[in-house]
Amino acid sequence: MIELKTSEDIDGIRQASGILHEAMDAMEKALAPGITTREMDAIARRVIESRGATPAFLGYYDYPASLCISINEEVIHGIPGSRIIQEGDIVGLDCGVIYHGYFSDCAVTLPVGKVSREAEKLITVTKECLARAIEAAKAGNRVGDISKAVYTHARENGFDVVREYCGHGVGFNLHEDPQIYNYPHAGANPKLKAGMVVAIEPMINEGTWKVELLKDGWTVVTQDKKNSAHCEHTVALFEDRTEILTKW
Repeated sequence: MIELKTSEDIDGIRQASGILHEAMDAMEKALAPGITTREMDAIARRVIESRGATPAFLGYYDYPASLCISINEEVIHGIPGSRIIQEGDIVGLDCGVIYHGYFSDCAVTLPVGKVSREAEKLITVTKECLARAIEAAKAGNRVGDISKAVYTHARENGFDVVREYCGHGVGFNLHEDPQIYNYPHAGANPKLKAGMVVAIEPMINEGTWKVELLKDGWTVVTQDKKNSAHCEHTVALFEDRTEILTKW
């Protein structure tokens, strides 16, 4: 069931998004060769908790960290640890915040130093997919319009789209209805309405769309081990506009 949010609810999600903005900004500034993924997680947690908020991912289905950090062929849900980030890596940062009972969710993939031309293009196209999806996310359209926007732009640029994971509603919980696939999908295609708050998150692969789950039970990687990029914003729909709540 899709739960519409009041203007007061959206303001609460906006505040959670502001704290998430600060955490993402701090991590982006710290990201450099030599830092460990565990140190990146500590930065996110420190910023979130210093604002009186709670990391939304920590303990979610027993997830052990505040940040999902996914490198190169890792698509999503990489667990922070002792891994040292290297020059030439592309690094996905995915984080969430709970503040006064409201949830916000956001992700970005960033280059570390000089990356390959193909990796740079992948990151750029993934950001463009998100931007086009947000343009399609307006009251009166349908969820499928978001899916089509992502898929069309990715395929036109020679990349493919992860099928097994998708965007979602957000606000009262971390994951709510509707599910928002990044490719045309034969399932439910609800109409978009004012009061909906959704997390739109293209996951775009250099090679095959097929993915595998590692033995840790969380980390998802591309089946062909080629790079993947992931970008996400929490957005609120109004009658006359769509607002990116997590923009920084």
